[in-house]
Amino acid sequence: MKRDPVKQFLQMMAVERNASKRTLEAYGQDLGDLEAFAKNDLLALNEGDLARFFEHLDALGLTGATLQRKRSAIRQFYRFCVGESFIQVDPSRKIPAAKKAQVLPKIISREEVEALISAAELKGPHHAIRLKCLIEIAYASGMRVSEIVSLPLDAVMKDPAYLIIKGKGGVERLVPLNPSARAAIKDYLEVRELFVAKGDKGNGFLFASRGGDGYLTRRRVGQLLDEAAVGAGIDPARVSPHVLRHAFATHLLEGGADLRVVQTLLGHSDISTTQIYTHVAGERLREVVETHHPLSGKR
Repeated sequence: MKRDPVKQFLQMMAVERNASKRTLEAYGQDLGDLEAFAKNDLLALNEGDLARFFEHLDALGLTGATLQRKRSAIRQFYRFCVGESFIQVDPSRKIPAAKKAQVLPKIISREEVEALISAAELKGPHHAIRLKCLIEIAYASGMRVSEIVSLPLDAVMKDPAYLIIKGKGGVERLVPLNPSARAAIKDYLEVRELFVAKGDKGNGFLFASRGGDGYLTRRRVGQLLDEAAVGAGIDPARVSPHVLRHAFATHLLEGGADLRVVQTLLGHSDISTTQIYTHVAGERLREVVETHHPLSGKR
């Protein structure tokens, strides 16, 4: 049987690296694009072939993130092939990684978070309680929206100060719940049954929904935040579940939190991912000084 190095590589990524389905599909497409461009078997390509392919990619005007992913897929594939003795020399070893443009995450201020919560409270009574609970949890914990909407009901029944969350790669971490978030959860639990579909008494999600998934979708959470943003006088384009996660991290660093602690709370495997928030915090502090310092020349 003819060996299929791409298939074996993707199987390794799935089993050993716990790569997501989306990542596997993207990597498979990237390697397919290389093979189609070179019009040759991947194991027969040399440094010159790869250099021409990367020049071709650079000329396409792709985003930095896409170029970075394609380079990563190809470099990892050839390292795998060398490790499995499919080839003796790695043709990608001299190909530099793409320079990833640093895009600072969007955040909102503490005052804007408070305005969002106040705007949420103006919705219909039960929906207001639920939306306030969502915002309080997101801002108190820094959880991803996928982690929030899939929270099990059992996780909050005993009014915990911390939640155990299973994040990317199945890695567990502790996330905090401040008194405000805990109070919001308590209030929401009193009306939660109103959001459960009839006959779905066994629904085990905190943010139950009558939808097919049994819990609020990420898209619906985004819509609810957009509505709250409008009510708070904030451009909805500046608000999203991920923006609340960014605000959580940035505001912690502004308050003097240790970068390693923030890394743990966010569930980042690499601290370089967390370090971008130091740039945001620093930029905000600079703006405060320039705006308010008596010698800044601004009035």
